[in-house]
Amino acid sequence: MEEPSKLKRAMIDSWAGAISGGISRTVTSPLDVIKIRFQVQLEPTSSWALLRKDLAAASKYTGMFQATKDILREEGVQGFWRGNVPALLMVMPYTAIQFTVLHKLKTFASGSSKSENHINLSPCLSYLSGALAGCAATLGSYPFDLLRTILASQGEPKVYPNMRSAFMDIIHTRGFQGLYSGLSPTLVEIIPYAGLQFGTYDTLKRWGMAWNHRYSNTSAEDNLSSFQLFLCGLAAGTCAKLVCHPLDVVKKRFQIEGLQRHPRYGARVEHRAYRNMPDAMQRIFRLEGWAGLYKGIIPSTVKAAPAGAVTFVAYELTSDWLESTFN
Repeated sequence: MEEPSKLKRAMIDSWAGAISGGISRTVTSPLDVIKIRFQVQLEPTSSWALLRKDLAAASKYTGMFQATKDILREEGVQGFWRGNVPALLMVMPYTAIQFTVLHKLKTFASGSSKSENHINLSPCLSYLSGALAGCAATLGSYPFDLLRTILASQGEPKVYPNMRSAFMDIIHTRGFQGLYSGLSPTLVEIIPYAGLQFGTYDTLKRWGMAWNHRYSNTSAEDNLSSFQLFLCGLAAGTCAKLVCHPLDVVKKRFQIEGLQRHPRYGARVEHRAYRNMPDAMQRIFRLEGWAGLYKGIIPSTVKAAPAGAVTFVAYELTSDWLESTFN
């Protein structure tokens, strides 16, 4: 098969990335909202932590099921998709940029634009390509990520009724640079996260192909089924999230510091509460314990697995469909 032109290949990667990202974000939005509510809550988020006297405080959310019931009762079903518009505005360009840059880097490293030739890249190059693609995508979509966190973290009554009010308050409170609050910890987080996610995914795909080659009697032994791709994405997303979750907590704290928060949802993160990333991790650990650095880990992990799986499967299928359509 003739290799697609560079422009056509970039268009395919961009559209496939945007579509897969949009589908994944919408499907997993309820888990993302719960995760964010936990991460920005300064009070304990588990019942056992409330038993510690040094951490005693009134908590709005004390467990995943309790949080689910409270959000449903107080905000209705739509509460689970709070902040989904800026999330889609963030994730669609994010995944479009991510997969486009990833394909460019793999093409450069392998000397071929064909996806089937990229599977032979070394694990080191796969991890490095994923990390660089994640950084590029983050820089291109960060303000929407910030707005998503702010809108998803608020409940009822709303502090910010829409994206515009949140945007204007950020500009008024922090200035234009406030749209990039938390960018440094985000980049520090995304390098290992994207590297692990894409590197692990490529490694598992290679193992899957080797397994098919050894045990399959069909001629399509080098092609993974949708279910195998799903399992590869599931494992890759889970692995990356478990390793990088504390950095995600720090990122969320920087994103919301100094902004308004309704008292019923607990204390707010004061302006300049943390000097830098190490200081933030140290303060969270001292005031909230190890549990503080892993707030939201359960919904985050439960979300990361299907999110990674849906993203990769949707990307692979959409990319194949677009290639067959344009050829």
